[in-house]
Amino acid sequence: MNPFLELGIRHEIVNAVTELGFEKPSPIQEQAIPVLLTGNNDFVGLAQTGTGKTAAFGLPLLEQIDPSQKHPQALVLCPTRELCLQISRDLEKFAKYIDGVSVVAVYGGANISDQLRQIRRGVQIVVATPGRMLDIIGRKAVDFSQVNYVVLDEADEMLNMGFQEDINNILSETPDTKKTWLFSATMPKEVRRIAQKYMTDPFELTVGTKNTGNANIEHQYFLIRARDKYAAFKRIVDSYPQIFGIVFCRTKIETQEIAEALMKDGYNADSLHGDLSQQQRDRVMKRYRDRSLQLLIATDVAARGIDVNDVTHVINYSLPDEVENYTHRSGRTARAGKTGISISLVNVKELSKIRHIEKIIGKPFEKKNVPTGSEVCEKQLFKIVDKINNVTVNQDEIAPFLPAIMDNFQDLSKEEIIARFASLEFNKFLDYYRNAPDLNVDARDIRSDRGERGDRREGRSREGSKGYTRLFINLGSVDDFSRGDMLGYICNNTRISGKNIGKIDLKGVFTFFEVQDAEVEKVIQGFQNVDFNGRGVRIEVSGEGGGGGERRGRSGGGDRPRGGRPSGGRSYRSDDSRGGGFKDFSGKRRSSSSSSRSKF
Repeated sequence: MNPFLELGIRHEIVNAVTELGFEKPSPIQEQAIPVLLTGNNDFVGLAQTGTGKTAAFGLPLLEQIDPSQKHPQALVLCPTRELCLQISRDLEKFAKYIDGVSVVAVYGGANISDQLRQIRRGVQIVVATPGRMLDIIGRKAVDFSQVNYVVLDEADEMLNMGFQEDINNILSETPDTKKTWLFSATMPKEVRRIAQKYMTDPFELTVGTKNTGNANIEHQYFLIRARDKYAAFKRIVDSYPQIFGIVFCRTKIETQEIAEALMKDGYNADSLHGDLSQQQRDRVMKRYRDRSLQLLIATDVAARGIDVNDVTHVINYSLPDEVENYTHRSGRTARAGKTGISISLVNVKELSKIRHIEKIIGKPFEKKNVPTGSEVCEKQLFKIVDKINNVTVNQDEIAPFLPAIMDNFQDLSKEEIIARFASLEFNKFLDYYRNAPDLNVDARDIRSDRGERGDRREGRSREGSKGYTRLFINLGSVDDFSRGDMLGYICNNTRISGKNIGKIDLKGVFTFFEVQDAEVEKVIQGFQNVDFNGRGVRIEVSGEGGGGGERRGRSGGGDRPRGGRPSGGRSYRSDDSRGGGFKDFSGKRRSSSSSSRSKF
């Protein structure tokens, strides 16, 4: 008998979850579902991110609602739009074989009129972020007088984000007779207070130990000087050729800067933070879920609700201010019983934070050494070997070319052919890491890291105006460009490498960007006769700052359109050749003129 049936879930729902690959309940599901199916208790469930909390409340919620009644019977509140969408999608999948069930996702950044229209058509379950839910309540557009169940998911994070008052106002619109189910990864005193205020003798369930991390996560830290952080970070990433990770930064600015620096250095990376529009966020997440991105650079808030399978690494580029956030961060990996690694980059002053986190999560951190250049090269070389071993050979398609290939290789031995194939990619890493310095430090050797600042380029000084010219382009954020989009658009039209572009200052209707002096003419020529959405693209040397040089002129739009808006986000691609390059926004491949190494 199916284990979910034994818990009391009906056949229609069990058939749906079986199709989704649910073979047996997780611990939180196994213990929570029988309690919630009774519908008699308020409930507090503590379990780590990635342990199946959505199904733990979602399956019994579907059992409790009446599909024939087209009014809201359940309200699920969660902190972010990503999590809101994830929960609503999961509930719809669970209800696949139940006729008449309607789930509406209500969140900011999307058209409120569409959400209101869906509510008016009739809905049993509303999944919402607090801010947008209050908006809709203020418009008198929803009636919660017959709501029987309210779920507060990721309650600790909602309170951390300042939603206490919003939650109070929303819950005041619901009946006193409702049952409240609270789910959280941690139990700070603020969550305890909300449970005391809104619940009556709740059933409490803790899976694992409060505030502890997933047992399948390996916690590591690298001790480095602050000025070497970016260089060490790249080296660590390079030592895991198959990495599929999330990198956490403390601020939106740091998130964007690190993502842009990585893209310029040839990595498949992009950023996720609160300043992006919903369309931009969706585009980034689609690329990450499709695995065309290997590194997602995110803030804590933006990453909440990311439910992506097989994340191999979480990297704390900057440690969080709150220990609870470390637990949430590390929980992005090792989901559904898999293993993962959580890495933290720290300087000597931050060692005390590591010790504090160890005490809270009850697990020790392993101190690791930043790989040497030769160790990175070795890892990359064997990645190439594995790639060759596992490549699919289409015998029929390649057969006509084999005689000519064999003729070309007839003077080479088997060993020479193998060495040359491996060197095609290996040489770039070898050249880059030759004579690479040791980035490790010993806490006993340094008393203070004060005043050191991270250098985002190994072996290079920070970007500035010297050696760069500041240019103007008449496209900006109103044209739905992010800074990363602009970087790709410039490189796509000019065929120059992203590493030759400095700061990008995106404004509303225009943008300033820096280009190495030697590439200025190439950029101006590259935008001759380029059209964007029916208007000419104009490039000119800015009179403000920059590495200077004379005013070189401008490029203006003409009749012949060339280049367009990137429809799929970033245009930088380096997944199918070590030489990297840019994917033309029309879908055609362009090779990059860069000789810089590319990643992945």
